[in-house]
Amino acid sequence: MSELSEALGIGGGIVAAIGAGGKKSLLNAIAAETAGRLAWTATVFTARPPRWTGVEVHIGEEEELLSRARRQHGPGRHAFLRPSDKPARYAGLQPETVSRLHTAGRFDLTLVKADGARMRGLKCPRPGEPVLPPHTSTVLMVLSARVMGQPLDGEIVHRPERVGAVLGADPGTLIEPDHLATILTHPDGLLSGTTGLEVVPVINQVDNEECRELAELAARLALARSDRFDRVILTCLHRNATVASPVVARITR
Repeated sequence: MSELSEALGIGGGIVAAIGAGGKKSLLNAIAAETAGRLAWTATVFTARPPRWTGVEVHIGEEEELLSRARRQHGPGRHAFLRPSDKPARYAGLQPETVSRLHTAGRFDLTLVKADGARMRGLKCPRPGEPVLPPHTSTVLMVLSARVMGQPLDGEIVHRPERVGAVLGADPGTLIEPDHLATILTHPDGLLSGTTGLEVVPVINQVDNEECRELAELAARLALARSDRFDRVILTCLHRNATVASPVVARITR
């Protein structure tokens, strides 16, 4: 098991990433370091995994993808996506199909991008989000450390009006560690739709010492407010980052 998977507590099953600020980067990093049989998919629109992950990409309709999954044997990494008319974007699978795919392909681990954020660093889900497959074992709740010190607006935040309502903050408010902790612990924040599931908060884009200090504060505030999780993982997932490991820190109670 890689250091990243170990920190996240990923042993297998269906693992979904939600939130903003690095879901695909996180899933790609996990995929690249995972041995055994791995599936990579989505329940929403997504880009395909990059070549460096070593993931073989299969594009087709759902029944065809299920058939391909059954024909795969031995260790390997495989992505399963549907075609779309959006440039460089692929459609996801129905949540129930993801569970069928995991079983049909006898995958050790199935990674799922389960919501979208339009490349922003922070979001709160709307009704119907996240789109989690049945039998999901772990939900990775992702947000970006880079939003701290930035104004609450549409350049930084996906659906800023929804985030502002959860935070009780006006447009333009500078985002602080307390706000990240609230997004991680409020019932209408990233915990929404995850009742009964294991959740692991991930604060990504911890790219420098200042970011790390603020992210650690946000993590400790979140841990003090919720008993839904016992650790927060700080990551830096740039492939050209100067840090030696994608895991910057594990913050625990």
